[in-house]
Amino acid sequence: MLLSSRQLTLGNTSVRMRDPQRVEETLRCMQKAGLNTLQVISDFDMTLTRFARNGKRCPTSHNILEISKMISSECKEKLKDLLDKYYPIEIDSSKTIEEKLPLMVEWWTRAHALIMQQKIRKDQLTLAVQESDAMLREGYQEFFDCLNQHSVPLLIFSAGLGDVLEEVVRQAGVFHPNVKVISNFMDFDETGVMTSFKGELIHIYNKREGALLNTGHFEELRSRPNVLLLGDSLGDLTMADGVQEVEKVLKIGFLNDKVDERLPSYLNSYDIVLLKDETMEVPNAILDFLVAD
Repeated sequence: MLLSSRQLTLGNTSVRMRDPQRVEETLRCMQKAGLNTLQVISDFDMTLTRFARNGKRCPTSHNILEISKMISSECKEKLKDLLDKYYPIEIDSSKTIEEKLPLMVEWWTRAHALIMQQKIRKDQLTLAVQESDAMLREGYQEFFDCLNQHSVPLLIFSAGLGDVLEEVVRQAGVFHPNVKVISNFMDFDETGVMTSFKGELIHIYNKREGALLNTGHFEELRSRPNVLLLGDSLGDLTMADGVQEVEKVLKIGFLNDKVDERLPSYLNSYDIVLLKDETMEVPNAILDFLVAD
């Protein structure tokens, strides 16, 4: 068998599966159907990017902006207060999504209102990313390049800051033509100063609505009914809801924080759960299998 147990280790990676046989059957169906039927949908922060390095948290796309020189000390303090208040709620496994939803909307709305007051300049985003400790997961080059080489569409679906995350991917040298981003993008005036955010707010628990609003993207990919989905939260599970005539979906979850407490809910939701893994080793191994003749 390709995957032979409920728990296995690839290098330093701890992998858990609720139903290894179903995972294997899904992968074999995907392989038989061919790469021209596959699309990849992935979250960004703490999914494509590292959660931590050497015990130190790596910044999210919001954090990159928050710790930059573009943000005043007063604003940084207020944003940190919001993080300290709302992040424990986001990862609290004792609360339902319904309970968390209004609080997450409140968090994103208040944070974005603070950011809009800072008169951020578009031409300063490149330097903010360069000076940050943001980094894609080890093995990212192989992952992005393989998808591009085989013309497999990669949709990055993020509740973060689209302008910032695109710059992270661009500076990593992997913003290939097959990559599309759905996220919170800033609107700039004619002088390059931020004035607002474009469109509807995307937060951690409304990605299904975001997917359904982008039906044009999924309509173009109607011939690709098989999905490899990567996420790090239960809110990411709905990212593929806009896919037309879906056939197979394999869901890979990165469990980065409060592992013991959250593992049962992740095993009930994701097909494969990766525990405190800072690499793309498992997604790359899956792609290797799918491209094999």
